[in-house]
Formats: sequence, structure tokens, C-alpha cells
Amino acid sequence: MKNMKKIASLILALIMAFAMTATAFAEETTPTTYTITINNSTEGHTYEAYQIFTGDLHEGVLSNIEWGSSVSNSASLGDAAAVAEKLDTNYTGADKNTVDDLLKMITLGAPVADSGETSNPYEISGLAAGYYLVKDQDGSVTGEGDAYTEYIIKVVGNVTTEPKSDVPEVEKKVKDINDSTDDAMTDWQDSADYDIGDSVPFQLKTTLADNVSSYTTYKVVFHDTLSKGLTYDDKSAKVYIDGKETNGFTVTSTVNADGTTTLTVSCDDVKALGAGNSSVITVEYTATLNENAVLGSAGNPNEVYLEYSNNPNKSEEGDNETGTTPKDVVIVFTYKTIINKVDEEGNPLTGAEFTLEKYNKETDKWEAITVVKNDDGTTFTFSGLDDGDYRLTETKTPAGYNTIDPIEFTITAEHDVLSDNPALTSLNGNVTTGEITFTSNVTDGSLSTDVVNKAGSTLPETGGMGTTIFYILGGLLVLFAVVFLVAKKRMSNMER
Repeated sequence: MKNMKKIASLILALIMAFAMTATAFAEETTPTTYTITINNSTEGHTYEAYQIFTGDLHEGVLSNIEWGSSVSNSASLGDAAAVAEKLDTNYTGADKNTVDDLLKMITLGAPVADSGETSNPYEISGLAAGYYLVKDQDGSVTGEGDAYTEYIIKVVGNVTTEPKSDVPEVEKKVKDINDSTDDAMTDWQDSADYDIGDSVPFQLKTTLADNVSSYTTYKVVFHDTLSKGLTYDDKSAKVYIDGKETNGFTVTSTVNADGTTTLTVSCDDVKALGAGNSSVITVEYTATLNENAVLGSAGNPNEVYLEYSNNPNKSEEGDNETGTTPKDVVIVFTYKTIINKVDEEGNPLTGAEFTLEKYNKETDKWEAITVVKNDDGTTFTFSGLDDGDYRLTETKTPAGYNTIDPIEFTITAEHDVLSDNPALTSLNGNVTTGEITFTSNVTDGSLSTDVVNKAGSTLPETGGMGTTIFYILGGLLVLFAVVFLVAKKRMSNMER
């Protein structure tokens, strides 16, 4: 009997232990709070969760939906369930206007939880079932090319998501032309080459964020810098929104102490000008390549970055928080030709003068280029040249030397036209008439050559040995004639 009691007690203890284990297991598999995990490789974010809707959760379904604890004006908003029905998890596929309208309706109180100062992945834990507005904590976004997030997540379990912030991008482009051979300019690209004095076309372009509609106002500012080798052509800037010209931007240009020029093209609210989600804004202007232009591979770099609204919660008029994009760069190249005047032994030769002309297809004329001589007048430098066809003419010849025939040659250059960091890769001078050979230096952008003058034929001097020779030759001819006549006369007598 005692053994039976012991066995019964043991069985009862096992049953109770199993029941406790089953209860604990059930509690572990049916949590009452959940975690939102946000994968964002950009560090420095602090995400907050605001409860917009709450309700009863059963088998993944949220029922009896009411306004959440973070909505401070819920009494004036009407039926929460009717609004919530239009949203789904991460509001993927939800009507974007519905989301924007909701965010404009509600007045936020305090967040229910935040991710703390962590890094990827960011986690917001301890959330009851419901709908949550997830956003960056004000003042926490400082990175370049970053923006505040603002999106709604339906939480009926643990959720992993990507941030839904969107930022605009900006690019700067330039057009090119070979004015000796081309009828039209190239498309927009990342590098070009021009002659000093040419007007160079530039384009700034941005595609706005896809959530502009969630902002009350949206600020856009192009910050453009021209190198000291380029002079902004005053009042040449034109601005377009989705291809339509607008006068709603302010354009200012400032010459800086280092000779560069800052061009600022700004608007405090592009929405008022008709811009919306993913609108394209372009700025086109021209600048003249001037005498300060840098020759060769360093070129004349020009860069732009965009300042833009990046916090939809701080976008009331005059209260835009802004971020900036990375810079985008284009480069304008220009070159020089160096003519060294030498004799047949390769020694510097003074007394010559040259002109260099470039053929312009549009005008069908040869246009002269300014020359700079060294002190001895033996080296002639023509700076600020583009690719194209050229003609070198000797307009004054050193005494005692023969004038060379005009020399025609073509300058060709290769540079990266689609690159984040465009480079000059080759520079050549190809002679079409004449006998010269160019030496190329890509670094300083030079094509140098020796032009040889040959000495003229030497005539005899009066009263010298040359004259004596003429006298001797003349005497010999006379003597020969006399001998010939005498011989001829004797032959005649003999025949008689």
C-alpha cells in the first residue's frame, strides 16, 4: 500500500511538472510585445515609435481598432478602424495620399519606445500590437546624403524593415564641340575641352525625393562652384521644373577671394512652383573660359552639391531642416602649342615671326590665336587651345634663310566623358602638311615642335675669286672660238 502511495505521488508530481512546462512553453510562443528591426547601414540614427492605432490581436488579425496612445488629438479624428483599414504592413501598396493625409491629421504626443543610440540593425522593442509611426528623432540626422524617415508599420509580430527615407541626387554636366569639324554639340557629359574665350554650356540636375508630398514646404538650393579659369556669363542661368521653365528661383553669383565663383540657385518651396514627388529640376547656364584657365591634365574642375529639405516633420514655411548631397564634378580642359625656331643644326634661331590660326567650320574662316614669345624671340607659345584644325604661317623669316611653307596640323585629345573623376588620357598633334613632329605632354597640356629654317643659296661676291673665275672662263671661251675659226678657215683652203 505504501508503495502504491509513493507511485501515485510520483505520477502526480510528474503531471504537475509537465503542466508547468507546457504553460511556460505556451507563454514563450505567444508573446504580447514585439520588436521592429530596422536595417540601415548609415550610422547615427535614433528611431522613435509612436503608437497610432491599437487593438485586440488574435491569430495575426487586429480587431477592435482604436486610436493609439501617441495620438493626442484622437477625440477629434473620428473612427480609427475606418482609417486603419486603408493601411497595411509597412504601408506597402497602401495609397500614399492616405498615409500623407493621416500624418497631417494626427497630432503626436510622446513616443512609446525608441531604438536608442545604436547602429545597424536598429531595434525598437516592447511594442504592443498595433500601427506605429516610425521616424527619426529630431536632430539625430547629420550625415551627408541622408534624410529623416517617416513611415507607418503594422505590428502583429516581430517586423524587419528598411528605412523609407528618400533623398535627391544631383549631377553636373557639360557639353563639348570640335568647332573645326562638328555641326552640333555633344550630349551632356562629364568633361570637355575648349579654347580660351569660348562660352561653355553647363547643366545642374536633380531628381527630387519620392516623398515630397509629405512635406509642407520643400527647399532646394544648388551650390555650384566655378574654378577661376571660368567666368559666369551674367544672367545666363535658366531653371526648369519637369521641362518647363520657371522664374521662381533666386540666382546669385559671387567671386571669391581665391578667384573662384560661387553660383547659388535657390527656392524655399519648390512645391509652390509645381514640383512634386520625383520631379526633375535642371539649371542651365554658360561660362567663358578665361586667361586664368589651367592647362593640361589638372584642367578646370567645377563642382556642385544640393541642399534639400530632409525632415517632413520640420517643413513649415521658414522652418526647413536641410541635408546635403555629395558633390559632383566636371572638368574643362585646354592645351597649348610651343614652336621652337631652329637652324639646320638645331640651334635656336632669332628673327622669325609666326601666326597660328584655327579653322572655324561655322564661320568658314581661319581665326588668329594670340602668341607669346620668349625674350630671345626663338620660342613661340600659343595657349588655351581646343582640339581642331590649325595652320602655322611664318610671317617673317630670319635674314639669309628660306621661308617655310604654311604647316597645317590637327590637335586631338581624349578625356573621360562619363566618369566621377574625369581625366585627360591623351593629347596629340597630327601634321597634314609640312615637316614637323610634335612631342606631347599630357600633364602640362603641351604639344611642342622644332621648326627648321634652311639657309638660302650663296651668290659670289663682287671683286672676289668668284669674279676671276668668270674672267678665266670667259677667256677660255674666246680662245676656243678663235681656234675653231682658224681651223675652219684652213680646212676651207685645203678643199680648194
